[in-house]
Amino acid sequence: MTTGDWKMGGAKRVLMGPFLAMLLLISGCAVGPNFVRPKPPEVDRYTRGPMPTATILAAGQSQQFETGAKIAGEWWRLFNSSKLEAVLKEALVNNPNLQAAQASLRQSQANLRAGYGVFLPQVDASFEANRQKFSLARFGGSLSASQPGGSTGSLIFNLYTLAGTVNYTLDVFGGERRTVEGLKAQVDLQRNMVLATYNTLLGNVVNTIIALAAYEDQIRATEEILIIQREQVSLTETQNRAGTVPYLNVLSLRAQLAATEATLPPLQQRLSQAQHLLATLVGHGPAEWTSPQLGLADLTLPGDLPITLPSDLVRQRPDIVAAEAQLHSASANIGVATAAMFPSFTLNGTYGQSSNALDTLLRRASNYWSLAADVAAPIFHGGTLWFRRKAAIAAYHQSLADYRQTVLSALAQVADLLRALEHDAETLEAQSRGLDAAEGSLRLVQVNYQAGIVNYLQVLVSNAQYYQAKIGYLQALAQRFQDTAALFVALGGSGWNDPEKVLGNAKR
Repeated sequence: MTTGDWKMGGAKRVLMGPFLAMLLLISGCAVGPNFVRPKPPEVDRYTRGPMPTATILAAGQSQQFETGAKIAGEWWRLFNSSKLEAVLKEALVNNPNLQAAQASLRQSQANLRAGYGVFLPQVDASFEANRQKFSLARFGGSLSASQPGGSTGSLIFNLYTLAGTVNYTLDVFGGERRTVEGLKAQVDLQRNMVLATYNTLLGNVVNTIIALAAYEDQIRATEEILIIQREQVSLTETQNRAGTVPYLNVLSLRAQLAATEATLPPLQQRLSQAQHLLATLVGHGPAEWTSPQLGLADLTLPGDLPITLPSDLVRQRPDIVAAEAQLHSASANIGVATAAMFPSFTLNGTYGQSSNALDTLLRRASNYWSLAADVAAPIFHGGTLWFRRKAAIAAYHQSLADYRQTVLSALAQVADLLRALEHDAETLEAQSRGLDAAEGSLRLVQVNYQAGIVNYLQVLVSNAQYYQAKIGYLQALAQRFQDTAALFVALGGSGWNDPEKVLGNAKR
């Protein structure tokens, strides 16, 4: 090495030292916005005016609202039905939607682990064996010159190469870190999608079980009415033959009987649809699974209802947290698009052995190596990089609006259900009073009709009143059960307080 070479090398080392130090300093930062979680709502209630504290007494029970209380991890147990719990247990194991959500979570977790690899050097090894022919004219040689092996103007030889390469990208402007940040946000998104699917499944199963029970009870009530009406038709036919009532009475009662009979097939159809839906929720075809037999009397209405504060709701309801994770991902994408506008820095090195014979490939004289530092800076891309960043910013604002809408919809849903439960109790109480009155009136009219004191019109009226009152009572009772279950789901349901139990299958 000459003195000039040494001085030149020293100058390079003097220049490279501060340059590398600057890179290390800059690499501690990442361009683009740092994500900040949206603030929770500042309100402490869901409805305008004072929050309800309890419903009126209906069907012998009032429901109490406990503001600020936590939801039980397995809230469905409050319905006190072993058949319901058995169906839920099977659904949580076999439901395809839940399995798909769990698989999607595992996919995002694997993508995140793959993304972390960018922070480590990329090491590769290669071996190459080839036979080559070169024309000497490419290097200024004579085409007429005779070469070993009898060739003229060309060179034929074997070449064996064994090499290892190392590449490392300096994440100076944080583009890779923002990419991994986005992958983390996607994992959070998929985790909460699993929880949302889990809660939706719970709500659908409980709702369908309640519908099944209500249809069963309505069918039984309709069948009881049909028994009474058939008895009335038979009695009126006897009275007509005896000449005590006109045939018009028989026709009228037969028409009423046919009208009631016509209500039975639609109820049976809705029952079949609920059974088929429940079968699919538990992961079976309708022909492969039999739904349990139960009525509304087999379910217990939860009396104490915890009401999560709005500030807690946005931190535990899965669809809201999923929307927040999507917002986080959109924020990270701005950083990725911004970093793409700055230079990229790459360090790489190669060490290998190259020889024209295998027996000399590993000799010291056959080795070679190289070290390099690459800088690539975008100069002109026709506005592509700039507008990609603008698109990322617009996507962030879209995600922010979606997040706000998700929060508003959740607050409105809880408010609707709180008012619904109040009105359900009022409706049920009125239906209960109406049913008691209709039942008492029907019994009295039946006795008087058999004694010949009242005419058939009064019987028809009493029958219709009782039938409508019975069906109305059952529908109001079922609605109260369903709105209660819907409130648990709307407040975040289960999973947020014990995510490991829900996500266990997703980590296989």
